[in-house]
Amino acid sequence: MKNQQGPIVVQGAMSVETQHIIDQMTEVREEPFGPFRCARGVFEGHGLVVCETQWGMANASALAALAIARYHPQAIISQGTAGAHDASLSVYDIVLGARTANSSAWQTYYRAAGAGVDYRGLKQLGVFAWNKDRKEFLQEVYHEGNPTLLAAARRAAARYEHGRVVEGTITTCDSWNCEVDRIAFLHGFYGSLAEEMEGDAVAQVCQSFDVPFLDVRIISNSILLNQDPWDLGTGPVCQEFVLALLREYWLDMSCIGAL
Repeated sequence: MKNQQGPIVVQGAMSVETQHIIDQMTEVREEPFGPFRCARGVFEGHGLVVCETQWGMANASALAALAIARYHPQAIISQGTAGAHDASLSVYDIVLGARTANSSAWQTYYRAAGAGVDYRGLKQLGVFAWNKDRKEFLQEVYHEGNPTLLAAARRAAARYEHGRVVEGTITTCDSWNCEVDRIAFLHGFYGSLAEEMEGDAVAQVCQSFDVPFLDVRIISNSILLNQDPWDLGTGPVCQEFVLALLREYWLDMSCIGAL
């Protein structure tokens, strides 16, 4: 292998979000964590581990922590499908997570019994992750994507042919929002471009363990435009983009190593 550092860990919730990358790897070994699938191998001379997390924040963050303990990865990428929060986004557009947020981490304001419920009456709280500069756990609404991974993704975007590549905020929660007005509210409240069920929880763990992280999502459906179901063909396309991103990232690392 060209790189003797730890591998890159790539997460996806389902086989449609992981199998394409596994199929491109050589020397593949199955290294499960309990019921979770982890496949370790080599891609173009570099170590790569693909973890199939299943849906949800708890599963994805638990598998991220386990992977950090076992593999000591150079970085973790959460990738896969997402629903659009921005009406300008179409299916097959890709969103790079310049930052992520947990869209269920909020506090409601007091309302007396019988006053009803206002889903817009929220205060953002954020979640707790270790801040290495302050040396304490801090509650933060947003987690920033790693600049080096993000720069590699921007270069890979120049060759993406299936749609646009944009960057911004991706929100995460264990909810599936199908109300147009609610999605519009979340878009304004968080500045979100898309929503999924894993990324920010992994970002939280990665920040605590000081592991570079990036969330990459492909739009598989948009309630804002229509009510069509997922386009599952988006899963392999997103994985191919991630492989292009990794090529750019490893090129960066080799240039730094040559200095």
